[in-house]
Amino acid sequence: MLHIAIAVGLLTGLTVGLAAASTGSPFLLALAEASSPLGTAFMNAIRMVVIPLVMAVIFSGVAKLGDPRKLGRLGGVTLAFFWGTVLPAILIGMGAMRVGLQFAPVVTAPDVEAQTAPELPGFVEFLVSLIPSNPFAAATSGALLPLIVFTALLAAAAGTLETGPRERLLDLADAVGDALIRLVYWILWTAPLGVFGLAAPVTARMGWDLIGGLAVFILSVIVGLAVFLAVVYLPLLKMVAGIGPMRFLKGTFGGVAVAFSTTSTVAALPVMIEEAEANLGLSSTVATLVLPLGASMYRAGSALFQGAAIVFLAHLYGVPIPPAAVGGAVLATFLVSLTVAPVPSSGVVTLAPALDTVGIPLGGLAILLGVDRIPDMFRTSINALGQLTTAVLVDRWIGGSRAPEVPPNSALRRAANP
Repeated sequence: MLHIAIAVGLLTGLTVGLAAASTGSPFLLALAEASSPLGTAFMNAIRMVVIPLVMAVIFSGVAKLGDPRKLGRLGGVTLAFFWGTVLPAILIGMGAMRVGLQFAPVVTAPDVEAQTAPELPGFVEFLVSLIPSNPFAAATSGALLPLIVFTALLAAAAGTLETGPRERLLDLADAVGDALIRLVYWILWTAPLGVFGLAAPVTARMGWDLIGGLAVFILSVIVGLAVFLAVVYLPLLKMVAGIGPMRFLKGTFGGVAVAFSTTSTVAALPVMIEEAEANLGLSSTVATLVLPLGASMYRAGSALFQGAAIVFLAHLYGVPIPPAAVGGAVLATFLVSLTVAPVPSSGVVTLAPALDTVGIPLGGLAILLGVDRIPDMFRTSINALGQLTTAVLVDRWIGGSRAPEVPPNSALRRAANP
């Protein structure tokens, strides 16, 4: 019922926005703009829960492993899959856009103001930045990756404590996690209004002309995402886990629907955890560890979008990308894809260092932001499917490290059925 209500809110917002753009009605334009605070409040509520929820579920999942060697194996396999699939995603995005540009009309590049891209950190600097000198400062600034490292290390240490202290810490983490998951479900009941407030003003500003002018870019990204899903995720699920496409897509529909409508995998995290356990048969340990980790740092759909955006903007501004520069563009995109925040349109904003590497004017980011709502919904859906795929594969590969399943009457189960 909730997913239907969210879909109605999205369609209503798109309809009102397009009607306002097409007719120029002052009433519809005012209505679309007046709904913007609803979207802002909804996303602020989601962001409010992100950091404590991720920390609680990762602490609980890691501490239940007990032996830190299990964490090393599970985490190593998870990160290897993350990094190993981001590279083909970038290349598929670039390839899909090169094919799509064959059908693109001639577009005049707009004038842009000179901008300076933030310096892209080296690999060593990136690794050093994962160790927070002050975890509280990292939480204040919203830096999820350093917080995950701190939480995982603290949980690994807690897993080696005596039974009494360890159980008390686990009970506290589980209680906090269950309360936050219940809070997320309460927030999701306001999603129909929030999604309306996100879709209506953006669509009213874009109108049909802008969407039509960049239709090739949008369609190429969507096709690239579909190809990536079909040639990477679905075959691996069938070969490794024995899960066919229909069972997987049907069993994950709820979480993907929330991710699609809110353009945030973190907002969909409680639903994804519930469906992963109930519909895909994952262990609670893997679901509550891999999915929050994936929501924080694994966004192959965003990497594919960024690869496509580099090719599109290079074509728009007449910037050649010789074969020798492709490697640098792919590496830059790979690094920035690891820093994409789980919030709407962050995949566009963090693209600046990769554009600077190729020599593309950074003013092109404004063009992408103007039409980003549509590809953002699709790439976020692929991000969610990729995180669920990772959890399924890791669960099959690391079957020996399973912890007891979440009981049917646990707070997590009850939160999913308020």
